[in-house]
Formats: sequence, structure tokens, C-alpha cells
Amino acid sequence: MATWAYPPLPADQLRHEEETALSKELEWLLASLQESLASLRDGLQECAGLLAPKEPGSTLVVSSVRSESVKGFVTRVGTRIVKGDIHLRLTSLPPPRGANSTRLNVSSVPGAPELVLDQLAAVRNLVNQGLDVVDVSTFTGDPLNASFISGQLRLLYEHISEAKSALKGNAETSKWWEHSADSSVFDPPLPPYLSFHLTIVDAALVLHLRTLEPNPANQASGSFGAEIGLSIRDRLFGPRLPSHDEQNDVFVWQGEEVKVKEKIRVETQDPSLIAVMAKLSALEHEVLKCRASLKIVMGDEDSDLE
Repeated sequence: MATWAYPPLPADQLRHEEETALSKELEWLLASLQESLASLRDGLQECAGLLAPKEPGSTLVVSSVRSESVKGFVTRVGTRIVKGDIHLRLTSLPPPRGANSTRLNVSSVPGAPELVLDQLAAVRNLVNQGLDVVDVSTFTGDPLNASFISGQLRLLYEHISEAKSALKGNAETSKWWEHSADSSVFDPPLPPYLSFHLTIVDAALVLHLRTLEPNPANQASGSFGAEIGLSIRDRLFGPRLPSHDEQNDVFVWQGEEVKVKEKIRVETQDPSLIAVMAKLSALEHEVLKCRASLKIVMGDEDSDLE
């Protein structure tokens, strides 16, 4: 900070005047940050309201775009799927006798397992933790302690960034073989070797349905003849192109090695989750600005804000 004074002041007095001016500027900034924290609280409360379990919830269409493979809907209330009626017409999943599709119906029987969206539960917890940070910064701690407020802003930024990351989805949430829905969530239960994996990707609800089969490598009988047949067919017609990106992979699902026969992906936009993502992005940007301003006045502008 450059300070000009005329007539020139002695060095000690000039340094004292600079420190006094910086102290007053820091005090003013800390007071103004309380207004920013109040605004951040309002934004977090709006996010919490959008994620709250309010009836009747959000009913979302879950249907494949250019085929009859998947047709139906689910109803989300807060972090749970409370209703769902989906009809499947998959090549590798013959329908029950007398039906033209396989029906997946989320159970309404008392005591049945709930279909919880763990990512939304994480987002809701992180938003609530952010609200706690704002309350501590405003009502419990010293609002004029720059180091305290700086630490609280860093903590708030981490909570908001983690919440936004949970809504975007990551490699951990995509592990379908670990996070497939419990068969007894549905009434009747899911057919054998069918994985129902519901997740959040970029604030959209994404359903992956996979029909599975035991890993052929573990089934010795008949494998030699099958290999010969495949070899002859490959020489005559060329190798068959994989029908999906997991065709040659082996997964451990429910304690058994399996391969994926057929894979269907259906995405549906959830307006409430899109609004939460937009609000979290704006809040993250606002907190970053507050942190940058405080670090500059504290003389710590070279430190890493991430």
C-alpha cells in the first residue's frame, strides 16, 4: 500500500499512519462481511428449502428417448424416491408370462427399504453445515477477529464446494456394482440379475439399468465349445463390435462375478436440483470474493484461496 503525505512525515509516524489506516479498513471490511454472511445465509436457506421433504414432491418422467425400452416415472420427496412405476422392454429381459413388459414398481408396503439418493442426502447435510458456519460466524465468535472470520469463510467455501461436487457426481457415486438399489425396494422384487442404479449427474437424475449374467470364465462346462464357435464366427464375419462400453468388464455384484449383457441409460432433468446447483455456484463465487477481499486487507493476498 503506497501512502503519500505532504509535508513528508517521519518514517515511524508514516508507518503508524499506515497501520492505523489498514486497521480501520479491516474493521470496516469485517463489519461489511456480516452483511455478506446474512446474504449467504439466505441463499443456503433457499437451497435447504429446495432439498426439503415437501409433499407432493417432484414427479419426473423416466423414459428412453427414441425407443420403448424404458417408460415410466419416479416421484422424489427430499432425498428419497417415494413412488415409481417403470416398464421395461429389454432384449435380454423377457417379460413375465402374459405381459408385454417388465414392471418395476417402488414398494409402498410399510417397512420396505427406502430408495434414498445418497448424493442428495450429502448435499443437504453440507448445506446445513454451511448454515451452522454462518451462524457461528455471526452470533457465537468474534465478528471483528479477522483470523476467525477468515477461517470460517474457508470452512464455508469447502462445504459449498463439496455440496456442488456431490450434485455433479463423481467416480465414487458411479460404482453401480456397489450402489445398486436393493431388490426389495420394489414390489414385486426386481428380477434376478437386474441392476437398478439411480444417481445424480450434473444435477440431473440418471438411471442405469443393467441386465447381468454370471462371469462365463467361472463356468467351465461348455466353455471350450463356445470358444471354438466364437472363433469360427469371428473368422467368417469379423469380431462383433461391443454393444456397450462395459461388455468386456467383470464386476463383483452382490458377492458374485458378473458381466453386463445389456445396459440402458436414461436421464431426466430435475428443475429443483438445477436451481440448487445454480445457487451453490453463485454462493461459492460470493464466498471466494469475500475471502479474496479479506486476504488483501490482511496483507495475505499471495496465499492460496483453494
